[in-house]
Amino acid sequence: MKKIIFSIIIMLVTTLSISAQAEIQFDKLTYDFGTFSEDNAVQKTTFTFTNIGDKPLVINQAVASCGCTIPSYTKEPIMPGKKGILTVTYNGKGKYPGHFKKTITIRTNGKVEMTRLYIEGDMK
Repeated sequence: MKKIIFSIIIMLVTTLSISAQAEIQFDKLTYDFGTFSEDNAVQKTTFTFTNIGDKPLVINQAVASCGCTIPSYTKEPIMPGKKGILTVTYNGKGKYPGHFKKTITIRTNGKVEMTRLYIEGDMK
């Protein structure tokens, strides 16, 4: 009887620990720089996120779709309920003027492992 109760307790603990996960939630997924001059080609924005899960959140990777876009992010684990930031710098110097739209792909240990952020604007 003790073995059966012990087995049930182990199964419950395992089930509960598997369901506990980190989960990332961004305040916004898109940022529009609007229109800016080629003389002011470097633009920067910050995306804020919250770990709405119940385990620490780790960003494993943030990759931009172009070398002109550089993401930097909070490297240490984000505890449940806490916020982190991801800063994106766009450098249009030497690029063709006009409209652009870039993608930043975020990979985490969260419930949803991949999230895409977007920046866009018009360089004149």
